[in-house]
Amino acid sequence: MLKNCIKVSVLFAFLMSCNSKEEKDKYKHVVYRAVNNKDTAILAINKNDKRFYGRYEISYYGIGKDSGDVRGDIKGDTLRGDFHYISNGGSWKRIPIALLKKENKLFLGSGVVSTYMNLPCFMPGIPIEYNNSKFIFEEAKE
Repeated sequence: MLKNCIKVSVLFAFLMSCNSKEEKDKYKHVVYRAVNNKDTAILAINKNDKRFYGRYEISYYGIGKDSGDVRGDIKGDTLRGDFHYISNGGSWKRIPIALLKKENKLFLGSGVVSTYMNLPCFMPGIPIEYNNSKFIFEEAKE
């Protein structure tokens, strides 16, 4: 029985890796940059019509940086997912992230965070605020 489970797991992993390689060919790579006072954020993502993934780094002037991976779903003009990062050289953290695409810019959203199945997420039923964004990302020219 254990051997069958292992075989199925290996087969499933192989099929998922093949599928993910095919899908990654359809992603567009985009780099965004935002500045708030002296803090800077870089968002380098790969995206298609439904998903995004990539790297996100926030440099806090004179303090340090948060750096890690982002991933999530795209629905209409909204990118929602999570940011898994090392905070200023400390421990790993995970927070939800929401970005609103408007006028060729990405506005970082803020909202009430709760936990669902041990994963942080924005509280359902409470709107995410985009009007007072800490960062407004513009596409960086490479």
